[in-house]
Amino acid sequence: MEGTGAPPPWGACAEAGPAAGSDLGGPVAVKGDPEELKQGSVLFLGGNEVKSSAVVKYSSAPPQAAFARLQEKTDLKLPPANWLRESAKLGPAGTTILGNSKKSKLFSSFGMAYDFIDSVGNDVDVVSDSENIKKLLKIPYSKSHVSMAVHRIGRTLLLDELDIQELFMRSSQTGDWTWLKEFYQRLIDQKWQRKKKSKEHWYQKAILSKFLYYSINGDGAAQPVSSTAEQHHEDPVPDESDEVGRASWPAPFEMPSSVSEDPGSSNQGLKNDFVRNILWTFEDIHMLVGSNMPIFGGGRYPAVSLRLRDNNKPINVLTGIDYWLDNLICNVPELVMCFHVNGIVQKYEMIKTEDIPNLENSNFSTKVIKDIAQNILSFLKSNCTKEGHTYWLFKASGSDIVKLYDLTTLCEETEDKYQNPFTMPVAILLYKVACNMMMKKNQNKKHYGTIRTLLLNCVKLLDKARHPQIIASANYMLSELFQLDEPKKEGAEFPLNGNSDESYSEEEEEMPDSDENGSYSTSSDPPDDNKAVAVIKSVGELSVPEKYKSIHQIRPSCAFPVCHDTEERCRLVLSYVLEGLKSVDSSIKKDGDLPAADPTTPIPLKYEDESTSGGPECLEKQMALFLDKMGSFQKDKHSSQSGMIPGSWQYKMKLQLILKSSKAYYVLSDAAMSLQKYGRALRYIKLALQCHDTYCCLCTNMPAEVLLFLCQCLTLCGDIQLMLAQNANNRAAYLEEYNYQTKEDHEILHSLHRESSCQVFAWATDLSTDLECQLSVSCKCYEAANEILLFSNLKKQNPEQHTQVLKRMGNIRNEIGVFYMNQAAAVQTERVVSKSVSTAEQQLWKKSFSCFEEGIHNFESIDDATNSALLLCNTGRLMRICAQAHCAAGGAFKREFSPEEALYYNKAIDYYLKALRSLGKREMHPAVWDSVNWELSTTYFTMATLQQDYAPLSRKAQEQIEKEVSEAMMKSLKYCDVDTESARQPLCQYRAATIHHRLASMYHSCLRNQVGDEHQRKQHRVLAELHYSKAVKLFQLLKDAPCELLRVQLERVAFAEFQMASQNSSAGKLKTLFGALDILIKTQCAFQLIRKELLAECEQINEDVKSSDEKTPPGDSSSNLNKDEVIKLLTIYESRLSFLLLQSIKLLTSTKKKIGGSNEEEEVLKTNKQVYSLLLRATANKSVTLLARIEVILNLLEQLTQQ
Repeated sequence: MEGTGAPPPWGACAEAGPAAGSDLGGPVAVKGDPEELKQGSVLFLGGNEVKSSAVVKYSSAPPQAAFARLQEKTDLKLPPANWLRESAKLGPAGTTILGNSKKSKLFSSFGMAYDFIDSVGNDVDVVSDSENIKKLLKIPYSKSHVSMAVHRIGRTLLLDELDIQELFMRSSQTGDWTWLKEFYQRLIDQKWQRKKKSKEHWYQKAILSKFLYYSINGDGAAQPVSSTAEQHHEDPVPDESDEVGRASWPAPFEMPSSVSEDPGSSNQGLKNDFVRNILWTFEDIHMLVGSNMPIFGGGRYPAVSLRLRDNNKPINVLTGIDYWLDNLICNVPELVMCFHVNGIVQKYEMIKTEDIPNLENSNFSTKVIKDIAQNILSFLKSNCTKEGHTYWLFKASGSDIVKLYDLTTLCEETEDKYQNPFTMPVAILLYKVACNMMMKKNQNKKHYGTIRTLLLNCVKLLDKARHPQIIASANYMLSELFQLDEPKKEGAEFPLNGNSDESYSEEEEEMPDSDENGSYSTSSDPPDDNKAVAVIKSVGELSVPEKYKSIHQIRPSCAFPVCHDTEERCRLVLSYVLEGLKSVDSSIKKDGDLPAADPTTPIPLKYEDESTSGGPECLEKQMALFLDKMGSFQKDKHSSQSGMIPGSWQYKMKLQLILKSSKAYYVLSDAAMSLQKYGRALRYIKLALQCHDTYCCLCTNMPAEVLLFLCQCLTLCGDIQLMLAQNANNRAAYLEEYNYQTKEDHEILHSLHRESSCQVFAWATDLSTDLECQLSVSCKCYEAANEILLFSNLKKQNPEQHTQVLKRMGNIRNEIGVFYMNQAAAVQTERVVSKSVSTAEQQLWKKSFSCFEEGIHNFESIDDATNSALLLCNTGRLMRICAQAHCAAGGAFKREFSPEEALYYNKAIDYYLKALRSLGKREMHPAVWDSVNWELSTTYFTMATLQQDYAPLSRKAQEQIEKEVSEAMMKSLKYCDVDTESARQPLCQYRAATIHHRLASMYHSCLRNQVGDEHQRKQHRVLAELHYSKAVKLFQLLKDAPCELLRVQLERVAFAEFQMASQNSSAGKLKTLFGALDILIKTQCAFQLIRKELLAECEQINEDVKSSDEKTPPGDSSSNLNKDEVIKLLTIYESRLSFLLLQSIKLLTSTKKKIGGSNEEEEVLKTNKQVYSLLLRATANKSVTLLARIEVILNLLEQLTQQ
């Protein structure tokens, strides 16, 4: 059925449909859409505008009946035939509609709040019975007493009548309100006694009831009907946000069943007993109002209210306000008044609602009523500041002073602070409002402060022993406010701070307190009543516009905390989780059957060194057991050691709390990891996995997201173990961090141990001092995570997670492979040269190779070409280590390049080539590409060098060896990039120069030792010259290889001398001789570099002498120059220069005698003789320093250059 948000224009005919205030058949919730909420009656009275609109949110009344106009002289003292009987026309509400209901119940506003929880705490300012609203707005006009209970939930105030007489009568019978009675008698009315109602009161009530029954149109015959008055409680109309949210929130956010069954609340009428619930907007005040006013309609009166008046008593202001407000609240446009004299009907009169304030003897200003409403609301909102507290608004009969007391504070001064009967309903309402806000998926985080305050106040009100379920659920919701599964910007995760009022209101302006805003403090209270929170000194103040300015925001007692770091946020979460766990554990009755765990005895965090651990082999068994257990989740049921029943609230709640604590510890571990606190990180991940272990023990069916989270935990644990292995130097500090334990962690562990031993993941979280064990544990963690992803079919849904796990598996297998490879290299170094390869060494090779192979497979499965290339490169390095280990036994003179060496070097080359194929091109990853090329070049160079230096002549011919060496050297050159500018360029240039030098030397040697084949000799001569010249060019580019350059040049001179020896003609010899001399002259740059280094060394020594008395020994110099090598080369150089100069002098002299030399030759001869003479003198002096000898050579070369 549908209802309307506002009445049609009242001039319309009856067919226009029912008004917003009209009663529709059956229990129905009427929801106004935003357009409807804007509509309503706007009254214009004497130039003053009062805005009022009403939307019926719920109605249990039948379709409204037209009232029967009674005949004149009808005697209302006589009961009609249908009096107090149910009728089909009356509907299920029966006598309530006709004004014969009981008084408003003590908790009537709570019944409405429970039904319309979405409105409480945010949109609505006031929830109350319409009678209470009217009583408040009549305060300045009435002398009667006012007694109301006021509660604050967020920005909403709940108002309930607090009938002192009825309560104190109950107090004398049950003792419930004794403390209030004592307070009342002490401060307000010392001689309190029950006041009895007058006979006139009961007489007026009886004839009103008979009048309304007479007014029902029809024969008045009683007809029995089935009562469905409670239907709206059994099947409430759900709110849209509830429907959306409830499915996604866990069980704790559903209303605990124990609440409705609580003996303290079930008898207190926490039901919505009103015929109508109306959302009434009066000016800027939004109220959820309960009303039982009978509404009639039909004919030309779509909706009217019916009133009975004594013709002898004129309508006074109080009655006028009463009628006017009733019609406004229910959106009824007209009032029908029936006048009687002593119960005899006289006449009827029709009055429009907007005319009521102008009736004779009942004239009042609607603007004043508006001011009164705004002042009272502002007064209450400004002073009822403590959420969850019960406030008492009291005005004594005949008094002008209105006082506000905080009954919760007064009650807490008594022996039992839970004596206040409002405590439980308030706590439940706080809980319900918080639940409702939590269930909204798109809830803005600015409301988190409100939710937190609601829950904290709820927990504060409840007795832990009596209400463990609500307390556990509230603490879980508190922990849920801190989102741990998404990245946060530190220090700015929530917009609220300590001074924020956004939780409760959209207005941010805060009015300063001042005298004209009314008395807000107790400083001006009467000295005999210092218990009052606030006082309105005179009811007349309420009529003054904005006397109490509208301060809509209510300062929250606690705003949402701004956590400045991750640890603080997680610690808050864990504190709430712990409180929740305590509540759950305390509610489980089987305490006698629990395992003996003493809360005062610390639970040791297991520490194990390598001497007691089973090592990697033991890990395999533990892993198998763990994975077997993981697989059994699909079929086995797990029981709780503490006796929790699966499906019970304790069971559901503990699962949620444990999972939350596991996530908090995971986040703490991740944060510690990023701070490089690896011992702390391991402790936290151990706690996270212990929580998870307990969850596994309790859970009968593991959700996919929980398994995925377990993968993340194991992956992080693997990361931590790897970092611990890589930072072995700080092991003592990490051990200290690991063994530290807070009281909170210990208590959470104690709760976990009630359910399981928490040892399933012990293999992964122990801190070992053995490097191999740590690496193995890390690998097993990743393998376990991968297995979970595979067997639980999570791989397809979470490809990114699977990729990350495989990448880590590849990485750790590389680390383990490198570890075993380095161990093998260390064993090889310690091994005696003549000894053969040991079995232990071979086992290390196999382990290393196996790890690299598995790692390559992991990376290839996720198409990670770069990392695959790096692992192939490491495998190549392993092959080279194997090759080095197979050096043939025996002395150096018997040493030959063995077939095993060749085999392993060729395997290494294959792996390097695979690495290059994996990368495809340099652009893929330049650094890795260059690195693989360099390693490949090195392997070819090493193999060629070994073949050249330790030629396997027993197996191969010299020519074949030379060919293989030449091929290997050329391949090494191919992969040696001398052109690309990089940090490795000088190394490449040096390598290329060395290769050319070695090839030149080889061809030089072949030329010396070869006889016969002239074509081959010529070819070797050309190749030798070519490679010598290339070697010289490359060495000249380098500034740190003068000795190498000198050596190559001397070999070139020797090569020239060898050629000269086979020459017969003087002209040929002379040409070769001058060529050799030219080579020696071009070594000038090498000597200059040597001189530069020697001078730098001398300067350093001089500076050291000046700064200290101790002389720095020559060996301490920073120079890389090998002086012995320099002296040796210099001596050879001097002898070759001397020899060539002598030969040139001889040849030039003999030529001159035969044919007579030219002037040029004579000049050359003269210079050579002079230089030769100086050289002989210099070499004869043995006491000359190295630097002086270099200077002499440079001087002589300068002279030779000038000729």
